[in-house]
Amino acid sequence: MFSENSENYANFARRLLFLAHFLQKYIHLNITNMKLFKKILVSVCLAAGFFTLAPQAQAGGPFRFGVKAGVAINDLKFNDDVFNSNNRAGFTGGVTVQFVMPLTGIGCDLSAMYTRRSNRISVPTIDDSGLESVESVTTNRDYLELPLNFRWEINLPGVNKLVVPFLTTGPDFSFLLSKKNAEAAWEQHKFDLAWNFGFGVQLMSHVQLAASYGLGITKSASGNESLYGNGFNSKDRFWTVTAAYLF
Repeated sequence: MFSENSENYANFARRLLFLAHFLQKYIHLNITNMKLFKKILVSVCLAAGFFTLAPQAQAGGPFRFGVKAGVAINDLKFNDDVFNSNNRAGFTGGVTVQFVMPLTGIGCDLSAMYTRRSNRISVPTIDDSGLESVESVTTNRDYLELPLNFRWEINLPGVNKLVVPFLTTGPDFSFLLSKKNAEAAWEQHKFDLAWNFGFGVQLMSHVQLAASYGLGITKSASGNESLYGNGFNSKDRFWTVTAAYLF
């Protein structure tokens, strides 16, 4: 059953990508960023995969399916010391699926999350009289976030039915959903790649409490060249604390 569903899912993904090529080449579909369009299609396929795996998930089995929600605490790392960002709390919520090999405790998990990242940024400004001042701007950015983690569950003899600690690490793919830029001062990038390092604990085989730290790899925003010149950009740094329930 699993191999049959996986093959159907792969065929569905290939057909969607073929359709994107066909529309772009022969119908001249007005898509300004074809690469982004393909990424969104792949994201939809991955989300559909959750529901393919869900009926096969069993408590204590290698495949688990669940829901999770939590807090996202985000900071922006600028390449210019003139700009400052303060940590602010956002939120995250979505679905997750995980596979862990029996006995070894080694596996992976994939989640599809709606995430809001908030920042309070201090921006230097100069008024018409030439006086310098600092203006604070709050930004809220909404993402479709797809964290893919490799995980190691540490089995503790005698208590592994009650408590199982685990470690995680892996890439984090985020696709911008909100369109508003921060006071036209800089442009939010549509795709953000980070790498997560995390830890957590599983309780009673169903509840998982986890925390992870994400290091931004790609630039999440670039400054308006007419205001700040060339080279101003920022990368995300974020803590994510979640609670999940696995069926």
